[in-house]
This record gives sequence, structure tokens and C-alpha cells, in this order.
Amino acid sequence: MSKSLLTKVSAVAVAALLALPSTATAQSASISATATVATALTVTNVRNLGFGTVIPGFNRTINVTDGTSGHFQVTGGANAEVAVSFSALPGVLTGPGTDLSVSYSATHNTTDNGGSGTSFTPGSGVTTRLDNTTGELHVYIGGVLTVPGGQTPGAYSATITMDASYTGN
Repeated sequence: MSKSLLTKVSAVAVAALLALPSTATAQSASISATATVATALTVTNVRNLGFGTVIPGFNRTINVTDGTSGHFQVTGGANAEVAVSFSALPGVLTGPGTDLSVSYSATHNTTDNGGSGTSFTPGSGVTTRLDNTTGELHVYIGGVLTVPGGQTPGAYSATITMDASYTGN
């Protein structure tokens, strides 16, 4: 065979081989499916809101930074986003006489610092994050108690209930 014919035959053979379907090798990869279950969220009553002994005709104000402000602690997963709300935030304290009206103020902070923190309207609630290390949130509630003149003496009270839930973010 001549060199030119051999080159032509070789080129045709290579082209024929390239035209044949190749056997493809299947390729695969794997991934992991993972999840982390968050720490259970808890809400604890640290201290009740105490207006103390009041005098008829004189209103009493308890600031969120006062030692008698209400104090709740929320504990859960570090840096988790939570919604805080009050399912019971009564506008009055009841007792033996006319109801005493009360209005509220509140703050929240990730450290137990005596009430200093970010203010929010208790009736609206707040969405915030737990501390990124301890998983804590402290909520303080204060208020103004209106005491009319001639108020009947005795003990007056109401229950404040705070709720916290993970937001899923």
C-alpha cells in the first residue's frame, strides 16, 4: 500500500472509530442531609412587678430599671430569633374596691443588666434575638398605677403573662 493510501485508510479508520457511540461511564456525587434541633425555649418569672404600698390619690410609677420592675428570662438556642408578646396584660388591678388602672412600659436585653435595654411597647410585643453565646433574653416590665382618692384599702392584683416563641429564622 502506498503511503498516501495508508494515510487515507488510517484517517477513515479514525473517523469511523470516532463516529461509533462511546460507552459513557455514569457519574455520581453524594450530599449529606443534616438538621440541628434547637434548644427548647423556656420563659421564667424572675421577679413580679411590685407597686408596693400606695396612697389613695397618688399614682405610683415603676420604671423598668427599678428593683421592683417585673423581670422575665427567656432561654433557648444561641442567637435564635424569637417573638415576645404578652397574652395577658391587664389594664387594671382588681381588689376590694374600684379597679386600679395600670399602663405598661418594657425593655429587652440579652444580658441581665437591671432593665437597661431596648424599649418596646408591651401591647405590640417585639421580635428580637437571644444572646449569641448564652441563648438568654431578659425582659423587664414597669408601669404607672393610677390610684384614685378615697380608694378602698386592701390588696389589688392581676396576672401578667409573657409568651415567647421561635420565629423559624
